[in-house]
Amino acid sequence: MSTIEIKGTKINYIQQGSGAWDVVCLHGWGQNIAMMQQITDHLQDRFRVTVLDFPGFGASSEPLVSWNAEDYAECLHGFLLALNIVQPILIGHSFGGHIAITYAAKYPVHKMVLTGASGIRPKHGLKWKLKTAAYKLAKKLVSLPGLNRYKEALQQYFGSEDYKNSSGVMRQTLVKVVNHDVSELLEKITMPVLLVWGDQDEAVPLWMGKKMEQAMPAAGLAIFEGEDHYAYWHQWDRFNRCLDIFLKEEGENHD
Repeated sequence: MSTIEIKGTKINYIQQGSGAWDVVCLHGWGQNIAMMQQITDHLQDRFRVTVLDFPGFGASSEPLVSWNAEDYAECLHGFLLALNIVQPILIGHSFGGHIAITYAAKYPVHKMVLTGASGIRPKHGLKWKLKTAAYKLAKKLVSLPGLNRYKEALQQYFGSEDYKNSSGVMRQTLVKVVNHDVSELLEKITMPVLLVWGDQDEAVPLWMGKKMEQAMPAAGLAIFEGEDHYAYWHQWDRFNRCLDIFLKEEGENHD
């Protein structure tokens, strides 16, 4: 493993294999390099594969201040420039897919593979709206003198699992990332895109993958029946076969 400093943060990464094309793998929220190892091992005989721990995860340091999705995309841009990687093939899961979309809407990307990619904000029903209203009211109450000690308990009660498992700068970073919607960026994603989704994904439902397929000019959707948010991990062999088909031309031109 190697490290490099970008935007004041130490980034841990690995680079394996060789080839005419660079593949860059982007893990999900709360994950690390290890979640992409099966992909790296499979592609390294035809591609140079780079996998990084996003700032705040794995062995990389946390950002100095809270970041949003655009900050992560700019960090990725600086990281790729430092490693002389241009027009990469991006493979992103969940949060990694969110950052891949944000990056690809601004910078050249050859192809993308997105699996369970987050970034589309759902329309919330009455239950969610009532819960949000209750949280905002409770937040005001715990700001009163003598009640501040209940602030952490409030956040633990109302927060998502990712929020509960985060702390400090990463907790505020999560809020910013979740509030970023990529919907308006999708039409800018003109390169070929392979979308892989589990039809039982509750974290990022299948309808979001279908919306991405419809909005991106050159996207195709592969659905893994009976699979959840980690379809690419649970059925890694099937996922890798999909990669082989999608990247056949590039793989045949390896060094």
